[in-house]
Amino acid sequence: MTTTRTVARGLVNFALAEVGWFAAVAGAAAGRPWLGPMVAAGVVAIHLVLTHGRAGEWLLLLVSGVVGLFLDGLLKATGVVAYAADVAPASWLAPVWIVALWLLFATMLNESLAWLQGQLTLAAGLGAVFGPLSYLAGARLEAAWFPRSTALAMVVLAVAWALALPFLLWMAGRVGLRHDRI
Repeated sequence: MTTTRTVARGLVNFALAEVGWFAAVAGAAAGRPWLGPMVAAGVVAIHLVLTHGRAGEWLLLLVSGVVGLFLDGLLKATGVVAYAADVAPASWLAPVWIVALWLLFATMLNESLAWLQGQLTLAAGLGAVFGPLSYLAGARLEAAWFPRSTALAMVVLAVAWALALPFLLWMAGRVGLRHDRI
């Protein structure tokens, strides 16, 4: 049963993640790649306080960050996507601000996106649509571009997100942390 508190938490979670997304993308486009990670650190800290820093949430953040580091690194290495302010621990890894986006996304998995847990086919479809749209929005803000072709990038991103979103939601369900239990 959905309560007013649950809906409010989901809306606040979504709003904070979106603020973090915009800070990361706008910061990268402006040549300030650390703006996003700083805002993301604040959002993640708020999230961990609200979830009482439970171990499952820490694990989910770690898994999401690693998935993003390597998935976006692969997209970068293959020339599917290029990033502004490409500050990364290694040339073949995703930029720090992109990893911050994945951490922000992880905060949503047991909050504003919790309703998708157990609906992995729907999650795959939504990931295939909204994952690429997020990259396209980032490109419109000049934080990324598609060196080979936009159409190819959208197809590759659709496949990647059709796999990544259900996997991360499955992980979220496995760690057993749902906001309505807190």
